[in-house]
This record gives sequence, C-alpha cells and structure tokens, in this order.
Amino acid sequence: MPKFMIEATYNAEGTKGLLKEGGTSRRTAVKKAVEDLGGTLEAFYFAFGDTDAIVICDVPDVISGIAIAMAVDASGEVQVKTTPLITPEEIDAACHKAVHYRAPGR
Repeated sequence: MPKFMIEATYNAEGTKGLLKEGGTSRRTAVKKAVEDLGGTLEAFYFAFGDTDAIVICDVPDVISGIAIAMAVDASGEVQVKTTPLITPEEIDAACHKAVHYRAPGR
C-alpha cells in the first residue's frame, strides 16, 4: 500500500473547530476517513509553527491518497501538503530501471 505524509495547516475557522472538538476527536475523524478508504492510520501528531498536524497513513492506491488530500483541502478550513513516502526497497528498484534521458543542451 502506498504511504503518505500529510501536513495540515488550519486556518482560523479550522483552529476554532479544533478548540471546540479537541485533538483526539480530530485524530478519530482522520482515522475514520482513512479506514473508510481501506487504509490504515500509522501516526497522527499535532505540531506548531508552519504545520499544525502531521498524518502518516497507508492507503490502497495513489488515487485514495489524492482523494483524502482533496477532501481535506476542499473543506476550506485546512490546507494540506501531501508527500508520498518511498521505501528503501522502492529506491533500490528505481536504481535498477534503465532510463534513457538527455540533459538539456547535450
């Protein structure tokens, strides 16, 4: 299953909702959204600074990962940055793929 790291930043309305519902409620809501797509929630942490929450999850396919990001972003109260996470074994496999590429100007 593809693994994603989702970094979330709340706007003012999202923060008001967090203050009202609490942190564990948000984790429960995210876990349900991920599980409804057939995935698993590996980690959910809050942070402060540029990022308010960090989620690591496994989902059945890339389309499911995109769907989660779009649904959260479309709420208008949270902006997300979604990063696919790549295993060392996947990097090994990529290293063995022949790629015929020419750099610009060469």
